[in-house]
Formats: sequence, C-alpha cells, structure tokens
Amino acid sequence: MTKRPASHPIIGALALLVLGAVPLIAGESASPAPQAEAAPAPAPPGPYLIGPGDMLKIVVWKEPDLTVDAAVRLDGMITLPLLGDVQAAGRPPSDLARGLAEALDRYVEKPRVTVSVSQATSARVYVVGEVLRPGEFALSGGMTVLRALALAGGFKEFARRDGIVIVRTDRTIVPFNYKRVVEGRDVSQNVLLSAGDTVVVP
Repeated sequence: MTKRPASHPIIGALALLVLGAVPLIAGESASPAPQAEAAPAPAPPGPYLIGPGDMLKIVVWKEPDLTVDAAVRLDGMITLPLLGDVQAAGRPPSDLARGLAEALDRYVEKPRVTVSVSQATSARVYVVGEVLRPGEFALSGGMTVLRALALAGGFKEFARRDGIVIVRTDRTIVPFNYKRVVEGRDVSQNVLLSAGDTVVVP
C-alpha cells in the first residue's frame, strides 16, 4: 500500500484558519473584522433665500388678476396688486407664499399662493484658492461642487485635490475629496451648492 504524504501541521492549520473552520485561539471564536464606519452625510443646504434682482413667479389659484411675475427691487421689495410693496428679499419662497396668503385673506376667500424663483440672478457661489479662475459664479439650477470647480477653470499645479472644503453661510464645513469623487468611490460628496457657499481649494 502506498503511503499518503503527511500534511504539514502548520500549513494545515493555516488552511483551516483561512476557511474559518477553527478559531484563532482554542476555546475562543474568531472575531469578525471590524467594519469601517461610513462617514456621516453632509447636511443638506438650507432653503434658497430670495435676493435683489431675482424674478419671482407668484400664482394665486383661480385669481388670474393676482398672478404676476415680480422683480425683486434693490431694496428687497416687490409690488403686487392689492398688497402694494411686500418684503421679499431674505425670505424663502415658501415663507413668502404663506405671508402673501395671509395678507390676501382679507380680499380673497381661502387664497392659495405659490411662489417660485424663475430667475435666481442674486444667488452666487464662490470658488477660491488654487484654481485657475477664482471668483463668484451665478448659482444656476443643479450647481454641484464639480460644476463649480469646472467654472473656475480647474486646478493649479499644486492644488490639494483631496483637501477641498465647502464653507456654508451658517459656518458649516463640508469636506470634498476630488480624487475619490472622480474615481467613483464617494460620489455622494458632490453635493448641490446653495447661495453663498464658498468652495475652498488649498
């Protein structure tokens, strides 16, 4: 009878460890590898605040004479039928809509008002630091960090692409790692920007 070669005890033990068949230490269970905790998602940008120069679409349901396009003047006011001058700048559209509905209640039965920003000419974002064209840019719809960086002309030679931050008007700091985003490893960092955000490229 041909004798089978004896397996090396160390090699056999390593094989069992790889397959998970035996504990690392006799009498103890192998602990699973610790899972890396996901980074907390950045806080979403705050609501858009109306500013001077914006064009608003104000719709009063079933009241075509009160449905208007209104430009926000430099003093932050708009002029509306029945109500005259109303403060609009510094308020979110939803807040202005509620205020207009309350003010129109004396003229219209159960008024329903919607306010939308048809042209956000007052809204700006800023890109500063190691980019080719730092400065301010109009906040168009769906402005992401990558889009803002593209408008700024891209990076200078020694820019730290993994150390970019977004500084928001409420002083919140949101990290942005360009390398991870363009490699598809963390595209969630490519957040939408809001008015007043500053992208800092060290």
